[in-house]
Amino acid sequence: MKYQISFLVLLATVFGYSQNWHTNFEEAKMKAEKENKNILLVFSGSDWCGPCMRLEKIVWKSPEFQTEANNNWVIYRADFPRKKVNQLSPEWAERNNKLAEKYNKYGSFPLVLLLDKKGKVIGTTGFKNVSASEYIKLLHSFEK
Repeated sequence: MKYQISFLVLLATVFGYSQNWHTNFEEAKMKAEKENKNILLVFSGSDWCGPCMRLEKIVWKSPEFQTEANNNWVIYRADFPRKKVNQLSPEWAERNNKLAEKYNKYGSFPLVLLLDKKGKVIGTTGFKNVSASEYIKLLHSFEK
């Protein structure tokens, strides 16, 4: 019984922090168009970029961000892991490389862009050492 309760708590935590990051940018654009939402595009080095990992921990995994993202944005992470164990499929990596050619020519990590539903950049930022709520306010400031 004790293990069952522990398992349920773990399961609730995992699903409570589950992200709705899209894995196909074209599908994310179609959803943004359909739902009339902006797109949050994040360029990340999930297994080597310290500021990327801090954003993940402080902002992206926060319940506040998850709620805000579900209500206001379609989110896509273009990840560029370096460790062999974390490598993306060749197709996924190629899609992210094409996005980087268009939106991240200088290879900045993390790079966070807010795009309109057509894919036009309306705001850009990177790592900020602020709370999740302050980061969310920053993202919303691009929409004004």
